[in-house]
Amino acid sequence: MHEPESLGRIPSNFSKDVLTLVTGTTIAQIITILASPIITRLYGPETFGLLALFTSITGIIGVIACMRYELAIMLPETDEEAANVFGLSVIFVMIVSILSIFPLILFQQPLLEFLKAPQLAPFIWLIPLTVMASGTSLALNYWNTRAKHFHRLSITRMINSGSNTGTQLGMGFLGNTSGGTLIGANVLGQIISMFVLAIVTLREHLFFFKNNITRKGLIEVLFRYNIFLKYDIWSALLNTISWQIPVFVLSYFFTTAIVGYYSLGMMVIQLPMSLIGGAISQVFFQRAAEAKVTGTLRQLVEIIFEVLVKIGMFPIFILAFIGKDLFIVIFGSSWGDAGMYVQILSIWAFFWFLSSPLSTLLTLFKELKLSVKMNIAILLTRLFSLILGGVMGSPFLAVCLFSITGVFLYGYACFIFLNFADISLIKILKILVSNFLTFLPAGIFIWISTLFLQPLHVVIFSTLILFLYYVYLLQTNHQIREIINGWG
Repeated sequence: MHEPESLGRIPSNFSKDVLTLVTGTTIAQIITILASPIITRLYGPETFGLLALFTSITGIIGVIACMRYELAIMLPETDEEAANVFGLSVIFVMIVSILSIFPLILFQQPLLEFLKAPQLAPFIWLIPLTVMASGTSLALNYWNTRAKHFHRLSITRMINSGSNTGTQLGMGFLGNTSGGTLIGANVLGQIISMFVLAIVTLREHLFFFKNNITRKGLIEVLFRYNIFLKYDIWSALLNTISWQIPVFVLSYFFTTAIVGYYSLGMMVIQLPMSLIGGAISQVFFQRAAEAKVTGTLRQLVEIIFEVLVKIGMFPIFILAFIGKDLFIVIFGSSWGDAGMYVQILSIWAFFWFLSSPLSTLLTLFKELKLSVKMNIAILLTRLFSLILGGVMGSPFLAVCLFSITGVFLYGYACFIFLNFADISLIKILKILVSNFLTFLPAGIFIWISTLFLQPLHVVIFSTLILFLYYVYLLQTNHQIREIINGWG
């Protein structure tokens, strides 16, 4: 048995692994951030809307490409059994990619009419290819996570972002600024990063796979981990549909330009999740599995929850005040509405940011039925909110109702996840309230600045406050310092 980590300290290898992923994700996001002000001036909102429709369709199919067996790669005690789970995941990817061709052909016209996006027709054939690339990447991602090759995942994220953004900029400067260009760049980025990750993985593990992946082994893991096929696949499908449903509903009731505003707003509001939450989530899943065995799960979960609150509350809440000003300054005056969507969604995004890494505890405790129920509730409330806003003819009302219901549902989800690790409600509230009180003075100053200052000055002032907060955090919080020091 390992010695339990003392409460309040983060294992150094956890910190290092998180930072390895964060570094690659940070560079990838920096590439996107630096290019975004140019890209949004080359491509209009309607082109972003078309890209959002394409990625929503591929996202729904892609989430079940491995039939959720990719999650089981983390669970076997032996690498030999895990290799068979990996092999089974790749087999399912090939099957799903091929089978997706037929319904896309049969229902192409009704789908395009429902979405009011006939310009999407030339790119339908790219959907199975994209599903294959994303599904294969997913399986490779979990295998490398199990093997703790986080540096590979970091590099492939940079490659994906670089190739995607480079193509968008190159084609845009050449005058090809259609939605199809954005779609093509997105697909190209996924394919290139998938091939790179596959090559480096097979270079090291191909001999091991050949010797250990067998027909008998594949059949054994197919049935041993069929709980993912029975339950988690539905939970994941419902969750993905609930994420993508705003794009479809907004497209049905309004225009692709409205979809473009929403999609860019969501892209920006997801940055904290992609930068920190995503990296912590991936490493946390692997560490939580170990901590459950060693009896240190409560300490690990409490530490990670507090870290997520400290690093997430300030930037996300600041967006609630300066969203519109930020978008006007960075993306151009035509994107102000997207910034208003961000302001509406910010509080919901905070609870989502907290719950996403912690949601892996459902898999760890095999509470997959509960996951299905939660995702049904999220989907139904989200669908009701968006349709009501659509019927009333107001995209802002739709997004507002979406946000309000999301705050309650994701807040409750956080409580459920933390309860698995025996974290008390009093402790949860103490962490949230103390950090909100820390933010409150800065929030008041920022709100006042929006009333009297020009958008550029508001953004500069808010950025300075955010910078000073993180300096303060590094000076006063040893947990955050341990994450930074864990790089060494």
